[in-house]
Order: sequence, then C-alpha cells, then structure tokens
Amino acid sequence: MGADRPGEFELIKRYFAPLANDPGSLGLTDDAAVLTPRAGYDLVLTKDVLAADIHFFADDAPEAIAAKALRVNLSDLAAKGARPRGYLLGLALPSNWTESWLCRFCKGLAADQAAFDVQLLGGDTIRSGNGLQVSVTAIGEVATGRAVRRSGARPGDLLFVTGTIGDAAAGLKARLDPQFCKTHGLSAVQERHILDRYLLPRPRTRLAGPLTEYANAAMDISDGLIADCAHMAKASGVGISIDMDKVPLSDVLRDLKGRSADDLAGYLNGGDDYEILASVCEQKAQEFMTAAEVADCPVTAVGRVTEDKGTVKLLAGGKPVVYAQEGGFRHF
Repeated sequence: MGADRPGEFELIKRYFAPLANDPGSLGLTDDAAVLTPRAGYDLVLTKDVLAADIHFFADDAPEAIAAKALRVNLSDLAAKGARPRGYLLGLALPSNWTESWLCRFCKGLAADQAAFDVQLLGGDTIRSGNGLQVSVTAIGEVATGRAVRRSGARPGDLLFVTGTIGDAAAGLKARLDPQFCKTHGLSAVQERHILDRYLLPRPRTRLAGPLTEYANAAMDISDGLIADCAHMAKASGVGISIDMDKVPLSDVLRDLKGRSADDLAGYLNGGDDYEILASVCEQKAQEFMTAAEVADCPVTAVGRVTEDKGTVKLLAGGKPVVYAQEGGFRHF
C-alpha cells in the first residue's frame, strides 16, 4: 500500500473496530473472536464470496457493495430459520483503493448492521491481485435441532416463495445494456426498481420464525427459481411441480412477460433474487401464510412437491411446458 494509507492495524482501529460491538469480537484486538452459544440454541454458519464484475460491478457505490455482501449471507441464515448474530469479513482491496472508498464501504456495513441487528466479529484485509473481493461468513442462531434444511421436502407439500421473482435478473440486463429499459418501454420508476433489486437484495429475516415453525424444507433463491427448485428436489429425493402462472411478478416483470415466454423464464431463473423457497405441509399451509403475513413477509404458493424424484416440471395454463432458458446461474 502507498505510504499515505493507514497500515493494517491503524486501518482496523479506524474503520472496522467501530463496527465490532459484540463482546465476542474482543474489540478486534485479538486473532479470533470468541462466541458462546446461548443455551438451547445451535449456531448456523454460512459464507459467500463476491468478486467485482462477477457478482457486482466494480464502479457500484461502496455502500451498496457492502450491503450486498452482507445481505446475501443474511438471506442464507433466514432460509435456515436462523436469526443473525454476527459476521466475519474478508476484504481483498485492489491496488487503487482509497480511504474515502473504504469509509463509504464501512458506512454501508454500519447501516445494515443497524437494520438487521448484526455485528462484525472479526476478519482480515489484504491486497488483491485481481480486483475487489468481499467474503462474509455470517453466524446465526436457531433453536436446537430446528434449523430448516433443503432436504426435508415431502410429497404433497405446497411450495411457497416470498416477494417477487425475476426483478434482479432484469436489473442485471439493464446494467449490461444501456438501451434495455428504453427498448422494453420501461419507465424511470420501473428502471430504478429493477436496478435496486439487483444491487440490494432484501433478506427475508422476518420469516425465520414461521419457517422453523412450519417449513419442512427451505432455501434462498440465489441461482434462479427453477434451478433452486431442482436443488431442493435433488436434496430431498422428490419432484417439484411449478405453476408458472402463479409465480409472483412485479409490475415490471408483468410488462416484460408479454414479449416472450422464453425471456420470462430467463428472468425467473436468472438468479440474484434472494427470496425464500419453502416447502410446507398442505395441512399447515394456511397457518404458515398467516404467520408470514403477521411477520410482514407474505408468501405465495407456486407449486407442489411430488414423488417424481429429482425432477422439476413446469406448468402454464395447466399444461406442461419447456422453456429454452432454464439453466440458472452457474458459478463455473
């Protein structure tokens, strides 16, 4: 690093220590955090690594990059029914990093720590040889034995999703193609909506309680609706049938829907939604929907779990359909 930049320990003291208020962080003065699980609770751990120009754009606002890195992990915790407790941060900074950029990045972390009641526990900062990379390990708590896995779906269960699906993939297309919104006749408000959904996921942490109470299986939708249904089907040894007519869409996606069925499938399976996919026993479905509504996180039934092991079938107008774009996001 340049001589005008703070060294590692000064950087920690100046920017990261103010974010570490959990006693287990030891004020970031030691080599590791120390956590004691509360009696009657299990710890749930998850990690996501985000790289510039793969998971976000290098010129995105530092606050937004920080928020996305934290939120994609909080989404994983929510899908397990866990409430966030803390996180570890790994930050690989490019050679041209500046203090003003880092200050804004930490302000983004601070805002989301307050919004989601989570604290920095520790981490590491290094110089990157290949662009900005952000790694977060999030730690949550769930009542002992109550973590919701993706492998528990049962034939006859109803399949639910939170929020709306496909907006983030549309937002990515708008980032990649400056003419996308104009070509598709989207308003400025619609453009802001899809760009925001791509850049700033909305982890459904409020659904953690209803999931542990009612869900047989759950996971977050990060690779795309169809792809993640396939992941759940494979893990649970079941089949899944999705009614494409019931998938909840925003006004933007409804406008885009009329152009091409294959295009719609591409949006729905484009990834980065970070909504929750949950499998719930049909007899408990209404209770689950009510609990989700009370938690201010309404859900929509979009399909059913079947006995056709490992398969995902798509229906439209009550008939089986096959779309050209069903691949989902792939990491490699």
